[in-house]
Amino acid sequence: MRSESEVIKAIDKYADTVTRICMLYLKSYTDTEDVFQSVFIKYAFKSPEFENETHEKAWIIRVTINACKDMLKSFFRNRTVPLAEAAKKPWEDKEDLSYVLEAVLSLPEKYRVVVYLHYFEEYTAVEIGQILKKNVNTIYTRLARAKEMLRERLGGDGYEG
Repeated sequence: MRSESEVIKAIDKYADTVTRICMLYLKSYTDTEDVFQSVFIKYAFKSPEFENETHEKAWIIRVTINACKDMLKSFFRNRTVPLAEAAKKPWEDKEDLSYVLEAVLSLPEKYRVVVYLHYFEEYTAVEIGQILKKNVNTIYTRLARAKEMLRERLGGDGYEG
């Protein structure tokens, strides 16, 4: 493990380089801060021996690029919407559909779970079958029965699923 003074010296020396590389890859200041922190934590705890200053800089750059690529591939990043974009959506103008959620929540658990996984988490029936360790045909049956129950509870004829 490196000493605190060594880490502070490296941060002073390479902070601009790491920040620029992160912004180039991530285009997000908050993600840049996360990667910046992880790069220098790795620098502090990995303690590789460097041949010279050029080798040290090359290591910092490689670790930064890898951390950026890992963040770009992360599940969380692919399943979220930036807060600024979400704020632009006119939620208050939308029709109140809480009655649909109440209808889904009133279903028996075995139907409620498959509806949630299929419509809200966007899993396929095959994937739901694997998650729940059920036959795919069982999942299709539960989805069909859940749709029928929801049709009855939500008023029937106008509902299409």
